[in-house]
Amino acid sequence: MGSVSYVLAAAVLAALVSGGACIPRVPPGPNITTNYNNQWLSAKATWYGKPTGSGPKDNGGACGIKDVNLAPYNGMIACGNVPIFKDGKGCGSCYEIKCQKPSPCSDKPITIFITDKNYEPIAPYHIDLSGKAFGAMAPPGKEQTLRSFGELELQFRRVRCKYAPGTKITFHVEKGSNPNYLAVLVKFVSDDGDVVQMDIQESKSPAWIPLTLSWGAIWRWDGAKPLKAPFSIRVTSESGKKLIAKDVIPANWKADTVYPSSVQF
Repeated sequence: MGSVSYVLAAAVLAALVSGGACIPRVPPGPNITTNYNNQWLSAKATWYGKPTGSGPKDNGGACGIKDVNLAPYNGMIACGNVPIFKDGKGCGSCYEIKCQKPSPCSDKPITIFITDKNYEPIAPYHIDLSGKAFGAMAPPGKEQTLRSFGELELQFRRVRCKYAPGTKITFHVEKGSNPNYLAVLVKFVSDDGDVVQMDIQESKSPAWIPLTLSWGAIWRWDGAKPLKAPFSIRVTSESGKKLIAKDVIPANWKADTVYPSSVQF
């Protein structure tokens, strides 16, 4: 039995090293940009988390955004694969999705927010939806029937993000931040929805200091010389539009604190 087990183990290892015939790896498609040409593309759709939930157990995800079960996301979120998540620079972007088959599909578009990542190489575009969002592609009363399929083909397209009137861009100074290390999460960005660059300005300096993308939608600065608050933040969206939140982080700022701005695209 020992020699048989050894041969079997060797065969399994060889299959894993060679990639395995039963696990095809599909290269990712081109990055989804902000051309907004209304063209529908095809993708694989799956779902994760609780059937009627908002994805991750902690209601967060790889973008660093918390409470995605609450407004304005309301659980209508998804993981995007490489050309959608874009190493975090796709965080907050919005998509319309719909499915035509199987029969529980309504073929009516719904809007989702990208708040998490998914790198499973099963299709050029793979959108792993919250259970709630996956079910929302079905007519009322057919949500669980659709979820029971687990995986299906959908159509998707990039759309401009729209929030309720009065919603402003919001910054969260992350835990662990201090005068020599400042990490800031950005969320509730309308229009493009995502941010490709953030810069910070000390109140008594005309210079803008580039922040580095740390992970997800969190940008950071660290250096030997402490920065002096209050700070203004300049946000650049994917299409190149810029906004400045003047003195949005006050002189007496604290870590793990939310600072809403008065600006929006």
